[in-house]
Amino acid sequence: MKIIQSTLYGLAVMAVSLASCSKQAEVQNNVSGLNPERFDSIVNNIPVKLYELKNSNGMTVDITNFGGRVVSICVPDRNGETKDVVLGFDNLRQYTDSVNSPSDFGAAIGRYANRINKGVININGETITLPTNNFGHTLHGGPSGWQYQVYEAELVDESTLKLTMNSKDGDMNFPGNVVAVVTYTLTEDNALDIKYEATTDKTTVINMTNHSYFNLSGDPNNTILDDSLYINSTSFTPVDETYMTTGEIVTTENTPFDFSTIKRIGDGLTEENVKNDVQMHNGNGYDHNWVLDTKGDDTAVAAILKNVKTGIMMTMFTNEPGVQVYTGNFLDGTANGKKGIKYQQRTGICLETQKYPDTPNKTEWPSATLNPGEKYYSHCIYKFSTF
Repeated sequence: MKIIQSTLYGLAVMAVSLASCSKQAEVQNNVSGLNPERFDSIVNNIPVKLYELKNSNGMTVDITNFGGRVVSICVPDRNGETKDVVLGFDNLRQYTDSVNSPSDFGAAIGRYANRINKGVININGETITLPTNNFGHTLHGGPSGWQYQVYEAELVDESTLKLTMNSKDGDMNFPGNVVAVVTYTLTEDNALDIKYEATTDKTTVINMTNHSYFNLSGDPNNTILDDSLYINSTSFTPVDETYMTTGEIVTTENTPFDFSTIKRIGDGLTEENVKNDVQMHNGNGYDHNWVLDTKGDDTAVAAILKNVKTGIMMTMFTNEPGVQVYTGNFLDGTANGKKGIKYQQRTGICLETQKYPDTPNKTEWPSATLNPGEKYYSHCIYKFSTF
């Protein structure tokens, strides 16, 4: 989804001091090829590291607790060759440098994923104004959302990482002291299982998601236009020219937004459609929330993404009512990613499970309100296989 970040992000870059610890004579890279030492640091007085999750099938997932970011997902293709299927950077500095390398690559987004209209919410009769960072709206928790803060990390075992965010009352003007826990588990059936939980001491709003950019070819020199996509949905929430939801829910039938049967992404994402279809034009491609027909059942298939060259298939499950599909419309070659590859337009696709955008201001939509004594729970699974 489009990110126009404030150059102030200041609070995010906050004093990154690179740890100058003694180095081993030889560096042992992770399966992904990433050097963990390039992620060792202290940010906001909290240690930052790169954690590698493994299963017995040879699949690995690398995650940094800076922003709870998934840095790599390495899965076998149909020939048994390992492919890294997400975009990202090979060092911490590019993630923390929100001025020169603004990104949400792989992040655990909070407090509120997606947009809040004009940064205004009303809670218990009180109007609260949030900092804005995207066409006059608050996007992904504001200019110093959790993707630019540090989660406390606990490596539970070789396949599970538990990240905790202690968000103080007034963090980006959101009310309530919130304790949020993100648990990443790499399962034996090659799934990245993500559970989000949170509590608060004041009524607030919360809507968390993962912002990984997937490229199932394993080579971001390729676009995702030849990938095939299925979404278990027959409707979506249109947006205006500032990417804000209008409040409508409309059918996908006979539109480029119909992925109710699996089809090549590029068949809908054409230059002609982006120019002539109002919604495609407003989003500069796909940058919209689909209303899932799964009714909160996290055992029902919510989406499928397939790459014919590698034979890698990703199946998504969630208990959330919506998924934001973003096709890397604003990647422009300025992000110098892993292996020195410059990420061009449409070289990644995000499938962000969520409450609908601007839900706090659209009370007819599924609520994002969290009250004291309640527990927020969100579940997303990205399961990998071959075909």
